[in-house]
Amino acid sequence: MALAKLGVVVLDCPDPRALAGFYAEVLGGTVEDQGDWVDLKLPGGQALAFQEAPGFVPPQWPAPDASQQFHLDLVVEDMDAAEKGVLELGAKALDAEDRSRTWRVYADPAGHPFCLCAG
Repeated sequence: MALAKLGVVVLDCPDPRALAGFYAEVLGGTVEDQGDWVDLKLPGGQALAFQEAPGFVPPQWPAPDASQQFHLDLVVEDMDAAEKGVLELGAKALDAEDRSRTWRVYADPAGHPFCLCAG
């Protein structure tokens, strides 16, 4: 028997509205702005939340001497189209050169790593 259920994944960032907007363009959903805290309600009932964190320092990837903290795996149907879209929205490629793999690594505009994964 589980003791709890996962409510929401929360990303610290310098600008919650901007980062929620980035992920809303990538994943769809509805942004609910509550000031220092912004929720992104995703289709299917899932959610991501974004909280303002003064002094935020983005994770380093790859860095054997620093933790990446976490990353999101986003499943896509068309890797090239998804890559083009996230880059246009302000993502940065971190490790997307190897086209033979089924994933590519990027950083969102606040620096959090995420992967586009073939679905």
